[in-house]
Parts: sequence; structure tokens; C-alpha cells
Amino acid sequence: MIHSQHDTTAHVELTWVEKRIEHWIRFGRAAHEQILDRRRRILSFPPDSVFGFVRWASNDYGTVVSRLDIVRVPLPGEGCDRVPFVSPGGHLLLRVSGWPHVRRVLQVVDAIEAMGLDAATVCPDHWRHVHNRMAAGQVARPYTPERHAAWLQRRSVTS
Repeated sequence: MIHSQHDTTAHVELTWVEKRIEHWIRFGRAAHEQILDRRRRILSFPPDSVFGFVRWASNDYGTVVSRLDIVRVPLPGEGCDRVPFVSPGGHLLLRVSGWPHVRRVLQVVDAIEAMGLDAATVCPDHWRHVHNRMAAGQVARPYTPERHAAWLQRRSVTS
């Protein structure tokens, strides 16, 4: 990935080799797309944006990787977590591995979108909550339009 040292965006390398390596963005708004070749591209996300990044890979014997990360792009000067295929990295709000867990998070995303909400605008604390509840083997509280309105109001007051 080519980017300047002072770049404040996160660059996500996506690869698609049918039935072998499939990296895709489930939600989020990229500010820029760079096509490298017919199988690879780089999406760039601005600071403080949130995106869902799915990675799946298989070999001749079946699935070897099934992972979903929900990442918030750090603001300039903030530290960040290392996330594979994300440069320089980001704040991990949620990380799950294994198709049953990935499927459950995708169902949470689908439910949020079914309410007419953009999953990229959901309160970051909700993604942390979903992650923690799944890690504990429990069901997460659903995200509601009322929670979303409260998050938007809180964000407008603190911005």
C-alpha cells in the first residue's frame, strides 16, 4: 500500500479470488478507491469513520479463515491497533472469528439496516457491547432508533 507518512486515512486492501480469498467491506463509506488489478483494490476511509471488514479464505480442505472486524479509523495523533490488511491500523470495536460468530454479527448488521440506519453511524459503544456479549456467550441488547437518537445527540454535544 502506498500512502504518505502524514496520511490520516486508513487504507484497506481488498482481495477477491473466487472461492479462495474473499476480503470485502460489509459497511462503511470509503473516501477513495484505488484499483490495483482485477483481483485487488484499496479503499481509503477518513479519520473517525467506522467500517465492517470481512475476511474469508479457504484451501483444498475447506475454510481456513472466517473473520469480521469492525474498525474505527483513528483521529490524527491517536494510537491504533494492528489490523491485518488495514494500514496503518484502527481501533477495533469488534473482532470475531469463525463462521457462526461472523454470521451472528452479520445478522446484527442486517437488523440495524432493516431499521433504516447506516451501520457505519452506530454508536461505537454498541459494537463493543456486541463483542463483549458474544465473548461471554450471551445475547447482545438490540440497537434501537431511540439509542441511535441518543448517540447522535451525545455526539453533537461533545463535538
